[in-house]
Amino acid sequence: MTYSMTGFAAQSRELEGVSLHLELRSVNSRYLDLGFRIADDLRAAEPVLRELIGARLVRGKVECRLNLKTLDAAPRTLTLNAALLARLSAAEGKILMQFPDACPLGVADLLRWPGMLADEGPSAEQLLTPIAELARAALDELIETRRREGEKLAGMIRERVTRMRELIAVAAPRMPAIVEEYRARLTKRLHEVLTTADEERIVQEVVLYASRIDVAEELSRLSTHLDEIERILTADAVAGKRLDFLMQELNREANTLASKSPATDITGIAMELKVQIEQIREQVQNIE
Repeated sequence: MTYSMTGFAAQSRELEGVSLHLELRSVNSRYLDLGFRIADDLRAAEPVLRELIGARLVRGKVECRLNLKTLDAAPRTLTLNAALLARLSAAEGKILMQFPDACPLGVADLLRWPGMLADEGPSAEQLLTPIAELARAALDELIETRRREGEKLAGMIRERVTRMRELIAVAAPRMPAIVEEYRARLTKRLHEVLTTADEERIVQEVVLYASRIDVAEELSRLSTHLDEIERILTADAVAGKRLDFLMQELNREANTLASKSPATDITGIAMELKVQIEQIREQVQNIE
């Protein structure tokens, strides 16, 4: 099964007066490249998220966004920090002993004091389990979108593979006649130029040069590479890097076909093969 590296997933969950929201965005990359945008109070979840994503994805530039939002409508319980209140009271007593005219702390001052009010919402440690569950659900969604996109890419690649097979089917039967025509022209030309050369030498030269334009081997290798592409597209394994390698091999064979062929129609076929290969290569860049 073929998977794309492009995808998006978003999952949210509400619990104990807060809402967790997690997004995964994925684009193509040579390797697995993870980036995180996480609220400061949830930074402890990054190692968990990194491990979960790394276990499910092989390639792609993946951005993970995790946010925590307090639900305004949810009932909240605020608790005074008794220990801090006692320390402030003791400190105030000492100050008033030294400065009797100083203003005592008011209720508003105490409530605004950093750390005085504790929100009894879930702690960062308590959120790790629901965050992991959220990430698993988001990964399932992301992989499914990548699968659907991968199926479309595989379909486009198969269409171009079919077209390349059609081109090879046109070129292959033409080659014996092309080689024979070239051999006859070359023999005639050599007889005209090398009037003093013996017949055996002329035959040797004709065979040598005729072998240089025979592209039957290149056409056979092109067909073999196309077979391998179709096999990879149906295999249950990461396909992108292997397909990218095959694009290089296909392009090499098409270049050789274009350079060796003495017939314009075969040269035209080689050029169209190169166009099809380049179109496949563009799709392969997005395959995991």
